Amino acid sequence: MTISPSIAIRHLPTHHLTTHYLTTHHLTTRTFVLRMKPPKFKDLILFENDDYIVVNKPPFLSTLDERIGVAPSLLRLAREYADDAQVGHRLDRDTSGALVLAKHPEAYRHISMQFENREVSKIYHAVTCGAPPLEKFVVERNIETTKSGKARLAFKGKPAETRFTTLDTYARYALVQCEPVTGRMHQIRLHLAYVQTPIVGDHLYGGEDFYLSTLKKRFNLKEGETEQPFIKRFALHAKELGFKGLDGSPIQIEAPYPKDFRVLVETLEQYR
Repeated sequence: MTISPSIAIRHLPTHHLTTHYLTTHHLTTRTFVLRMKPPKFKDLILFENDDYIVVNKPPFLSTLDERIGVAPSLLRLAREYADDAQVGHRLDRDTSGALVLAKHPEAYRHISMQFENREVSKIYHAVTCGAPPLEKFVVERNIETTKSGKARLAFKGKPAETRFTTLDTYARYALVQCEPVTGRMHQIRLHLAYVQTPIVGDHLYGGEDFYLSTLKKRFNLKEGETEQPFIKRFALHAKELGFKGLDGSPIQIEAPYPKDFRVLVETLEQYR
């Protein structure tokens, strides 16, 4: 496949963004979270020095305590390991991957300034419904948050930019690399939905669940069984994170796929 030149996508209509909420999916996910055994924080660590810890956050673990408080947060687990730990940024509960925590106030100020000045490199991988329009493209569309906790594209919103590269395509799906230049709420999810390739399982922004029966011939279930979604969250993973330490030295960390994301990609590779 030839690499198309990067372009900026700014003016597509937004009426196709389906924003609905599936109560049944929410209840299923909530029940799963309630039953999930909290991970051991030490098992999540990818990198650690005197100032920072980078972890591979598992899916279904909130970065901060939720209002309802149904499950422990990553920050709560981190503070059992390092008393003064503070998160440098947030990942959605369903998003897995690389997340940095500061171990003391000076380190927190240092990483916060890097995020504010857009000096942190972030690379995500997403599995999308359908293939994006080009192999390399940029989406620049303003985003605003709503009182309901969702985000939407809006002319009066804050500027948001994401760079995308299509890494691989399969039957009806694609693996896409996402590099957010800004850090707006649900930015990657909204921008992929904007180009009509929402993330698999992202019901909030029009993504559909992936069922193996849609690709596998002669897929059979036992009598009385109901096919379950192949992945029980939206398929988004924070693959790489790069920033500078207090001494100015570069820190670049790659987070391996968790099992659910890895098996999803390996399965799709069989159906090109």
